[in-house]
Amino acid sequence: MNISLLDVIGPVMIGPSSSHTAGAAKLAKTAMTIAGRPFSKVLFGLGGSFASTYKGHFTDRALVAGALGMDEDDEHLGESFEIAAQRGLQFEFYEAEIVSEYENTARITFCFDDGSEYFVEGASLGGGRIL
Repeated sequence: MNISLLDVIGPVMIGPSSSHTAGAAKLAKTAMTIAGRPFSKVLFGLGGSFASTYKGHFTDRALVAGALGMDEDDEHLGESFEIAAQRGLQFEFYEAEIVSEYENTARITFCFDDGSEYFVEGASLGGGRIL
């Protein structure tokens, strides 16, 4: 069995959770990169345990931070709501039914100024890893 140090101690991150915080930030940042152009609003559909624990585990702030382009170890991750407001980025969270074998899932929808939308679905697998 191959086990890395990351599997034992986890990623470098702002906590409290490698799956709910680090993975969420990485998932939103990756989705933002895939969307590929500026957006004015982002909707976060939360499935599985993300939907029930997102406020307590900082998942909400981590998702917004990732959409802003912040890494999971950015010291300003906890200020993401305020930074989004300063940049004029609107965001909303809602509970979503996402068919997945993974518990921590999100549907991230980017809303563009021309009225079009683009969404990315993904999951946080733990240890800061995403799918």
